[in-house]
Amino acid sequence: MDTIFALATAQGRAGVAVVRISGPAAVAAAGQLCSDVPAFRGVRQLWDASGELLDEALILQFAEGQSFTGESVIELQLHGSPAVVSAVLRSLGDMPDLRHAEAGEFTRRALENGRLNLAEVEGLADLIDAETESQRKQAVRVFSGALGALADSWRVRLIRAAALLEATIDFADEEVPVDVGPEVNTLLTDVRAEMSHEAEGVRVAERVRDGFEVAIIGAPNVGKSTLLNRLAGRDVAITSEVAGTTRDVIEVQMDLDGLPVTLLDTAGVRDTDDVVEGLGVARAVERAARADFRIHLLLDPTDMSDDVGPDDLIVQAKSDVHPSEYLGISGRTGEGIDMLIACVSARLQEKVGQIGIAMRERHRVAMIRAMGYLDDASEALERPDAMTDLVAEDLRSAIRAVDSIVGRVDVEHVLDEIFSSFCIGK
Repeated sequence: MDTIFALATAQGRAGVAVVRISGPAAVAAAGQLCSDVPAFRGVRQLWDASGELLDEALILQFAEGQSFTGESVIELQLHGSPAVVSAVLRSLGDMPDLRHAEAGEFTRRALENGRLNLAEVEGLADLIDAETESQRKQAVRVFSGALGALADSWRVRLIRAAALLEATIDFADEEVPVDVGPEVNTLLTDVRAEMSHEAEGVRVAERVRDGFEVAIIGAPNVGKSTLLNRLAGRDVAITSEVAGTTRDVIEVQMDLDGLPVTLLDTAGVRDTDDVVEGLGVARAVERAARADFRIHLLLDPTDMSDDVGPDDLIVQAKSDVHPSEYLGISGRTGEGIDMLIACVSARLQEKVGQIGIAMRERHRVAMIRAMGYLDDASEALERPDAMTDLVAEDLRSAIRAVDSIVGRVDVEHVLDEIFSSFCIGK
């Protein structure tokens, strides 16, 4: 096993920079930088091979089995000067038993050494990328092992159901004192219901991770760009009395009560002979259709579109001069903007309430596959001529699908993609 090293903190000037070394030669490498490696932690002067002083650093030593990677690990807490970091990394790179770590290699070793399961690795990746409070909470929940614990719970109950069925196979020629059917059915029904709930919540969990999209749509010159500028708190879109000013979709990212939201200002929808504007209108319609919900900005309620969805908001534009029964806003005076933001936030928070623990499409696919096997097993058990050995095989297949969630089986094809998203020092 190679010994690897990398900067574990961000590039650039900082108060402290951490360089991590992991592998069998980690302690020996630290010993080449300082004469006395502390058993646990201590401040030492670091010297290069020529005897030049590099820095004075806090050295932490983690024994094999007690570190993040599960290997012997040394962490050097340096003064965060780019020159100091470069000099230390250069000295480590000159050592024959060391090499620079690849992206995500420390975390991959943690997975391979049983310190993390695959779901926890994904949670860690999302935690590193988290920009809003909702993203942080969701990532921490998975990184802390909640999804792994749930998958283990499913696994234990499915193994129990399979064991009960296999007992009837093993003792087919003897009198079995208890009918296992009711307990097996209860186990399968409960597990499937929990899986179904988790699978349904994945779509929303992905939106929390990647961001919700809210499209502002309406006729030309109704005030969409003015509203966007108000919500963004700055001029991000050109406003004009000339209809057709907005030709393309303009995006603004916001943190709305801890949720990541991308607001979309779309071209005004109308019939036009202008080829460029026509392309903008077509793109606006297409992009708005993919949004999580839409704000229909109207001057005249009779202009309301026929495709108002159940989650969409109908908003009266320029309410300072056009009062209406609908929620009214004025991009010029700011009237109603706070109420609109509150309504958008409430709609999104309602969606977030559907989230379980699973948060990736890979998790959902594995659960859908497992539910398919459970449905086959339940259907077979209802038949009077049920072949118990085939039902037990369905349960074993369901268990393998559950195991793939945490990386016990069948995940090699996703590892490279996952770890490529990590920074070098992680």
